Amino acid sequence: MEQLKHECGVAMIRLLKPLSYYEQKYGSWAYGFNKLYLMMEKQHNRGQEGAGIASVSLNKKPGTEYMFREKAEGKDAITEVFSRVTEEMAGELLMGHLRYSTTGKSGLTFVHPFLRRNNWRAKNLCLCGNFNMTNINEVFELLTAQGQSPRVNGDSYITLELMGHRLDREVERLFVAAKAKGLEGLDITSYIDDHVEMGNVLKTTMQHYDGGYVMCGLTGSGEMFTVRDPWGIRPAFYYHDDEMVAVASERPVLQTTFNLKTDDIHELKPGQALIVRRSGKSHLEQIMPARQFSACSFERIYFSRGSDRDIYQERKRLGEQLTTAIIQAIGGDVANTVFSYIPNTAEVAYYGMTDGFRQQGFHVRTEKVVWKDIKEDNLVIIDDSIVRGTTLRESIFKILDRLHPRKIVMVSSSPQIRYPDYYGIDMSRLEELCAFRAAVALIMERGLQQLLADTYRKCKTESKVTNHVRAIYEPFTVEEINRKIVDMLRPEGMEAPIELVFQSIDGLHAACPDHPGDWYFTGHYPTPGGTRLCNEAFINYVEKELRYQL
Repeated sequence: MEQLKHECGVAMIRLLKPLSYYEQKYGSWAYGFNKLYLMMEKQHNRGQEGAGIASVSLNKKPGTEYMFREKAEGKDAITEVFSRVTEEMAGELLMGHLRYSTTGKSGLTFVHPFLRRNNWRAKNLCLCGNFNMTNINEVFELLTAQGQSPRVNGDSYITLELMGHRLDREVERLFVAAKAKGLEGLDITSYIDDHVEMGNVLKTTMQHYDGGYVMCGLTGSGEMFTVRDPWGIRPAFYYHDDEMVAVASERPVLQTTFNLKTDDIHELKPGQALIVRRSGKSHLEQIMPARQFSACSFERIYFSRGSDRDIYQERKRLGEQLTTAIIQAIGGDVANTVFSYIPNTAEVAYYGMTDGFRQQGFHVRTEKVVWKDIKEDNLVIIDDSIVRGTTLRESIFKILDRLHPRKIVMVSSSPQIRYPDYYGIDMSRLEELCAFRAAVALIMERGLQQLLADTYRKCKTESKVTNHVRAIYEPFTVEEINRKIVDMLRPEGMEAPIELVFQSIDGLHAACPDHPGDWYFTGHYPTPGGTRLCNEAFINYVEKELRYQL
């Protein structure tokens, strides 16, 4: 209902045959770009603020361009960047990126990929990714301590500079090794191009980061890589055959683009990198030790395409598990209840919910869109998440009230979202979350302001690896917060009673057992940076909103 913004989507292709092979077999010099276009279109849900592409050709002569990049803004950015593709840009290495900003920053400057140029082919670096780094200030300080002077303090730019610096060191290591072998001139260049170890570069770069990420890169000499954060927060999938290697943020993208079976596709493991060398040989390399596995559950609930086999079943289970709570909310009167869903992303959970009723022997009245007056009926509407509540208050509840239902039961297939996200989703402020606002309102009503003051003091002075904000919710049950959310979101003059039903934490984990990352709901952040930023968000809230009330 409220469109959450998710950081980004990535697409990578490494063609393993000569370019002439694809033109002869598939009838077009643009085979690689055509596939990249499809991969990006099928991930358009992940980023509609901008798009960018890059390519590297392995066989261009000195004095001619071999590394290309195009970027555009807006919802039609994919079409725009591919309209600029020319045969000159054809290359063996292709990269695509779709951007959603979680920082509020806009403009072509912030659209991926980012490019670092150098006269040595091996030192050219192009990066894109799906990431939010929670400790970018510390990495900035690391760079300045080395004597560098970054022009921008942002995670994309800083990562490009840090990794570029480590790539420079790797090239210089190989230069020394080539000289020791007695090589000169172009032989040194060839030696460097053929022996770059991107694993060295990634290990000495990514060890400094806290955050959720899938980082993708190309070098001018023909190296390609994708690396996943050691907590497995952000997803990445890959496919490999004798013609190509391909990477995407979602499995169905690879399935449909290349007509593959689910089991043909593999998921990159936490802390692991897929590296394709200039020669075309690829391997998996553990860049960092895997940490506590915290794959994002919101990918399953909301962001990733529901056409994925496993996600489809998980979303159905999320809906099915809500039937008992819904029966209680409607007083068991299923016969006089109409079921529907908003928005389309909640459709699969809706199927699961109605299947759950049928499995218990109920006849279920379902409507995709409720048009008519249902004065004698309850109305149950399922959504995948309720975050800020703005759309409910300003639009949806008013529309539903005009149908004159006996009661409206608003159902969320996810639990109450109580905490901000710092790993790539556009909800970084506590005061934006209706569950948090409800908890604060209850605290004020019940004279518990000392709890706010104590929490503020702890966030300021005590351990930064403890989420002190969790204490805000401890005095209240889920049902008490639900009722207060209803009070806050109910439009003036609305007649129909409203009840909220949220997924339970246990229900979430039962439906999505392989994606335990639940920090939005529980406050258990997988990285120290997430916890620290949550405490800082509470400090900012108190100093901005409550400074005269405590």
